[in-house]
Amino acid sequence: MTASEVTTQTRSTPEIPAKAPSGRPRKRPNRARVLLYVALSGIALIILLPLVWIVLTSFKTDFNAINAPINPIPNPFTTQAYQTLASGQQPIFLWFLNSLAAALLQSAIILVTASLGAYALARLEFRGKKIVFGAIVTTLLVPPVIFLIPNYLIVQNLGWLDTIWAITIPGAASAFGIFFLRQFFVGLPQEIEEAARLDGAGDFRIFWQMVLPLARPALATLAVLSFLNNWNDFLWPIYVLLSPEHETLQPGLAVLQGAYATHFSIVMAGAIIASIPVLILFTIAQRQIVESVASSGVKG
Repeated sequence: MTASEVTTQTRSTPEIPAKAPSGRPRKRPNRARVLLYVALSGIALIILLPLVWIVLTSFKTDFNAINAPINPIPNPFTTQAYQTLASGQQPIFLWFLNSLAAALLQSAIILVTASLGAYALARLEFRGKKIVFGAIVTTLLVPPVIFLIPNYLIVQNLGWLDTIWAITIPGAASAFGIFFLRQFFVGLPQEIEEAARLDGAGDFRIFWQMVLPLARPALATLAVLSFLNNWNDFLWPIYVLLSPEHETLQPGLAVLQGAYATHFSIVMAGAIIASIPVLILFTIAQRQIVESVASSGVKG
């Protein structure tokens, strides 16, 4: 074979596409996927923008917070708002602890009551089960403000006004929690429970040792939602908490807004403090929440 033939054969040989380290050909990025990522990034930026604005405003002076034209960058950068909150003029850290204790206690009670009720409606057979479940779901359609006066009268007659029980017990019977966990329990395979029942296990043992471990994602999601519901509650604590030392954080932050002037930097600093537990809780339970959403569905 002459040199010219070798050169011709080399030129006619098709080029082999470059392969990824795994041995598969590299895929060019899909245009639709790129547009999707750009759209999601834009939505994430829009969602994060108010939070960034709150953080920046908390490090401004009162004059710069309301001065026009608005400059998003603090100039000068100051921590005076946080120093004011830490000075003790308002017991904001006591309000923080009160809100944290109430939210954690109510979340724990909801997990216990909702899981027991949901398992009974999902697995046990008794007369009127569908009627009971329908009545529970119907209460979700009633505006919560309707229960304001009846709950207040109950709390007053029990002597719970101005106590932690007033902001935890009335909301501990969660119709949404029962509905949410019931739908998750219905989707669990019954073969495991039937095998355990053949081995002599009772209903409560099956529920405690088999069903609850499988329902960890749903329980974590319900715990986060219950915590947020109590943590962000503003109206109910105003009616049942009478003394400043028993106040929770959300209605307490309203005190920072004066009747004739509002210190926006102090209000924003209080909002940052109020958002810290929420961000920490979501970061911890994020994996469980995603798994619950991916594995659950409305069945039954």
